[in-house]
Amino acid sequence: MSQTLETIAQQLEASEKKVQLIYAFNGSGKTRLSRKFKERVAPKAPVNIEEAEDEEPDTVLPKILYYNAFTEDLFYWDNDLTEDIAPKLIIQPNGFTSWVLNDQGQDQNIISNFQYYTSDKLTPHFNEAYEIKGKDGNVLRKVPKNSEVTFSFERGNQQQEENIKLSKGEESNFIWSVFYTLIDQVVETLNITEVDERDTDQFNDLKYIFIDDPVSSLDDNHLIRLAVDIATLIKRSHFYDLQGLKFIVTTHNPLFYNVLCNEFSRDDKKLGWKAKQFSKHKLVKFEDGTADLEDQPTDSPFSYHLFLNAELNRAIEAGQIHKYHFNFLRNILEKTSTFLGYKNWEELLPRTSDGTTDAYAKRIVNWGSHSKHAGDEIRDLDEEDKRVLRFLADSINQENRFHFRQESAQSTQQAETAT
Repeated sequence: MSQTLETIAQQLEASEKKVQLIYAFNGSGKTRLSRKFKERVAPKAPVNIEEAEDEEPDTVLPKILYYNAFTEDLFYWDNDLTEDIAPKLIIQPNGFTSWVLNDQGQDQNIISNFQYYTSDKLTPHFNEAYEIKGKDGNVLRKVPKNSEVTFSFERGNQQQEENIKLSKGEESNFIWSVFYTLIDQVVETLNITEVDERDTDQFNDLKYIFIDDPVSSLDDNHLIRLAVDIATLIKRSHFYDLQGLKFIVTTHNPLFYNVLCNEFSRDDKKLGWKAKQFSKHKLVKFEDGTADLEDQPTDSPFSYHLFLNAELNRAIEAGQIHKYHFNFLRNILEKTSTFLGYKNWEELLPRTSDGTTDAYAKRIVNWGSHSKHAGDEIRDLDEEDKRVLRFLADSINQENRFHFRQESAQSTQQAETAT
């Protein structure tokens, strides 16, 4: 059913579930949905990091705390172009990080969380307050405490390399570590039943935590660990008689989604978790800009390659083909080859007259599924590229139609059994 994001945000707010997990492709509106939801819940309260500039700590967390792509806008690199020796990650002034770092003193926990998902040899260093003076000794600028972060790396020879610049993935991981540390603090605080016994009243009005695509640049092992840790933290949060924090988690990563599904779909007596407190959905975007939040009722996660195949065929039929659809095709080939027991996805490509894999088909799939810039994924393809994509998709559908039908039938049977 076609809906606006505003309507879907209203649907999420009306839910009595403690956790709502949403899967969606990039570009489907996950981040915009998080903004629409925030506008419904707290239209006048600036609670996202990038909106919290100059706010006092007691206004930073009224009803909702959310993490999304805009969170990273608060952090930027000073690459020290003059001396080229000390790149620093600058934290723009805002009530959020000031409260976490200065008032709550969570810098060591942030460091520990960051190293847990990266390496204990990679260490952040938060600055002390200092002054920048001119040649005449006059103070040109005062730099507040915990407004700059430098990083060092300990090499195997026990030598430490100072002032290194993080990769984009490591930077995202660090920013997430700041947010994750806050969530942990929130849960610990709100789990204290007696309000007067809490060490802060800053979280007393908090109702929702919205997490949109946390660190997706992690390798599979660390991503699984992150999903399990998030699930455990959420389960730990007290929720009785529909009272307590509610969580909404969105992601485009199928592995992250599936791990969370598995974690939330089982009762956990130790943590007081009930699987009935959890619902999972799929956000689907239509060509007219509307969307739908489809329920995922089965106990097992959806077959991702079948979902991709349906999306690819729909795009081809509508004539809305972009470069990222080659990435869909690559994923379909990889997942299907695993299901069918092939060693390499290339074995599913069309064959030449001598029975060997079509080398051109392999090259164009590899070309289409890799890009250096995010903008490449949505650029227009020429007609020849589109023709090749249609041909490859049709060939794969024809060669594997029995597998796709069988898997689809099994998924339908699971859904009917679950309902």
